[in-house]
Amino acid sequence: MTRSMIMATLLVAATNSYAGDNNPDLGKQEYQKWCTPCHAPGDQYPGTLALRAKYKGALPDVLEQRTDLSPEMIKYFVRNGITIMPFFRKTEISDTELNAMADFLTKQPTKP
Repeated sequence: MTRSMIMATLLVAATNSYAGDNNPDLGKQEYQKWCTPCHAPGDQYPGTLALRAKYKGALPDVLEQRTDLSPEMIKYFVRNGITIMPFFRKTEISDTELNAMADFLTKQPTKP
Protein backbone atom coordinates (compact mmCIF):
# COMPACT_ATOMS: atom_id res chain seq x y z
CA MET A 1 0.00 0.00 0.00
CA THR A 2 1.40 3.39 -0.95
CA ARG A 3 1.65 6.32 1.40
CA SER A 4 -1.13 8.18 -0.46
CA MET A 5 -3.43 5.15 -0.15
CA ILE A 6 -2.77 4.98 3.58
CA MET A 7 -3.49 8.71 3.96
CA ALA A 8 -6.71 8.36 1.95
CA THR A 9 -7.80 5.43 4.13
CA LEU A 10 -7.12 7.41 7.31
CA LEU A 11 -9.01 10.41 5.94
CA VAL A 12 -12.05 8.29 5.12
CA ALA A 13 -11.94 6.64 8.56
CA ALA A 14 -11.71 10.01 10.30
CA THR A 15 -14.57 11.40 8.23
CA ASN A 16 -16.77 8.39 8.99
CA SER A 17 -15.98 8.64 12.70
CA TYR A 18 -16.88 12.33 12.75
CA ALA A 19 -20.06 11.69 10.79
CA GLY A 20 -21.25 9.49 13.65
CA ASP A 21 -20.89 12.47 15.98
CA ASN A 22 -23.48 14.40 13.94
CA ASN A 23 -25.98 11.60 13.41
CA PRO A 24 -29.31 12.74 14.89
CA ASP A 25 -30.78 9.24 14.57
CA LEU A 26 -27.89 7.80 16.59
CA GLY A 27 -28.31 10.52 19.21
CA LYS A 28 -32.02 9.89 19.56
CA GLN A 29 -31.53 6.10 19.71
CA GLU A 30 -28.83 6.36 22.38
CA TYR A 31 -30.84 8.92 24.35
CA GLN A 32 -33.86 6.61 24.32
CA LYS A 33 -31.72 3.63 25.31
CA TRP A 34 -29.73 5.23 28.15
CA CYS A 35 -31.61 8.32 29.32
CA THR A 36 -35.36 7.85 28.98
CA PRO A 37 -35.52 5.11 31.64
CA CYS A 38 -34.87 7.93 34.15
CA HIS A 39 -35.60 11.16 32.23
CA ALA A 40 -38.81 10.56 30.25
CA PRO A 41 -41.91 12.67 30.91
CA GLY A 42 -44.02 11.45 33.80
CA ASP A 43 -44.12 10.92 37.51
CA GLN A 44 -42.47 7.47 37.50
CA TYR A 45 -39.02 8.57 36.26
CA PRO A 46 -36.47 9.32 39.01
CA GLY A 47 -34.35 11.71 36.94
CA THR A 48 -37.39 13.73 35.93
CA LEU A 49 -38.61 13.84 39.53
CA ALA A 50 -35.17 14.89 40.80
CA LEU A 51 -35.00 17.75 38.29
CA ARG A 52 -38.57 18.77 39.13
CA ALA A 53 -37.65 19.00 42.81
CA LYS A 54 -34.41 20.83 42.05
CA TYR A 55 -35.79 23.47 39.67
CA LYS A 56 -39.32 23.82 41.11
CA GLY A 57 -40.72 24.84 37.72
CA ALA A 58 -37.97 27.36 36.89
CA LEU A 59 -36.68 24.97 34.20
CA PRO A 60 -38.38 22.03 32.50
CA ASP A 61 -37.88 18.73 34.30
CA VAL A 62 -37.80 16.72 31.03
CA LEU A 63 -34.39 16.91 29.34
CA GLU A 64 -35.84 16.95 25.82
CA GLN A 65 -37.73 20.13 26.71
CA ARG A 66 -34.66 21.99 27.96
CA THR A 67 -33.10 24.77 25.89
CA ASP A 68 -30.34 25.69 28.34
CA LEU A 69 -28.21 22.55 28.01
CA SER A 70 -24.83 22.75 26.29
CA PRO A 71 -23.03 19.76 24.77
CA GLU A 72 -20.26 20.21 27.35
CA MET A 73 -22.73 20.13 30.24
CA ILE A 74 -24.41 16.98 28.92
CA LYS A 75 -21.09 15.22 28.41
CA TYR A 76 -19.89 16.20 31.88
CA PHE A 77 -22.93 14.80 33.67
CA VAL A 78 -22.99 11.62 31.58
CA ARG A 79 -19.33 10.91 32.31
CA ASN A 80 -19.35 12.05 35.97
CA GLY A 81 -22.91 11.54 37.17
CA ILE A 82 -24.59 13.73 39.77
CA THR A 83 -26.58 12.94 42.93
CA ILE A 84 -28.71 9.88 42.04
CA MET A 85 -27.52 9.74 38.42
CA PRO A 86 -24.66 7.28 37.88
CA PHE A 87 -21.69 8.01 35.62
CA PHE A 88 -21.40 6.13 32.32
CA ARG A 89 -18.10 4.68 31.10
CA LYS A 90 -16.86 4.89 27.53
CA THR A 91 -17.42 1.15 27.32
CA GLU A 92 -21.13 1.81 27.94
CA ILE A 93 -21.61 5.01 25.96
CA SER A 94 -18.82 5.68 23.47
CA ASP A 95 -17.60 9.21 22.78
CA THR A 96 -19.29 9.04 19.36
CA GLU A 97 -22.59 8.02 20.95
CA LEU A 98 -22.25 10.68 23.63
CA ASN A 99 -21.51 13.37 21.05
CA ALA A 100 -24.58 12.26 19.08
CA MET A 101 -26.75 12.38 22.23
CA ALA A 102 -25.47 15.84 23.13
CA ASP A 103 -26.15 17.01 19.60
CA PHE A 104 -29.66 15.52 19.73
CA LEU A 105 -30.50 17.18 23.04
CA THR A 106 -29.15 20.59 22.11
CA LYS A 107 -30.96 20.68 18.77
CA GLN A 108 -34.44 19.95 20.12
CA PRO A 109 -37.12 22.45 19.12
CA THR A 110 -38.54 24.56 21.90
CA LYS A 111 -41.48 22.75 23.45
CA PRO A 112 -44.16 24.09 25.79
